[in-house]
Amino acid sequence: MRNIVLYSLLSLDGVAEEPGDWFFDGGPEVFANLGKVIERQDDIVLGRGTYDYWVDYWPTSELEPFAPFINDTPKHVVTSTAPDQAWANTVLVTSPVAEHLAALQATAGGDIGVHGSIGLAGSLLAAGLVDVLHLVVAPTIAGHGRRLFPDADALQRLDLAEVERSPAGTLFLTYRRVAPQPGSGG
Repeated sequence: MRNIVLYSLLSLDGVAEEPGDWFFDGGPEVFANLGKVIERQDDIVLGRGTYDYWVDYWPTSELEPFAPFINDTPKHVVTSTAPDQAWANTVLVTSPVAEHLAALQATAGGDIGVHGSIGLAGSLLAAGLVDVLHLVVAPTIAGHGRRLFPDADALQRLDLAEVERSPAGTLFLTYRRVAPQPGSGG
């Protein structure tokens, strides 16, 4: 079964929105970490807002390693209507996202990535559908903006699988979801 893998940049206070406003580490470790995550992904799931935000930038970008990846990899966009702008390798997901992901997980391939898409990421986390979290935590307090875990009301256990640190103090954290034990209620 393929893993659903969430990659997110976060400030110390949990803000995930507009990392360009508060993420200042442009060192090679950031790009190496991203490259390590995306090299295992064969499909991407995006929310419609992220698609609309990114479609003007990434198709013409040459920023390594993400531009070739995001442009060449199938993007499953969760939406109720077709976007105004086309982007190569886009699949529209109009059925319930959990069903679509279950069908995608049952196919052969690598990881299924979730990038950007704060609302979608939060709903997938709340539903227990995310298997691995790659969190890049900046040594910055953003103070305002949408958070990845704004209303985390469902208990979920995670296992810290890997920790790395950049010279600038950015943390690269990898967590794996711990499956609930039968009869444990969570």
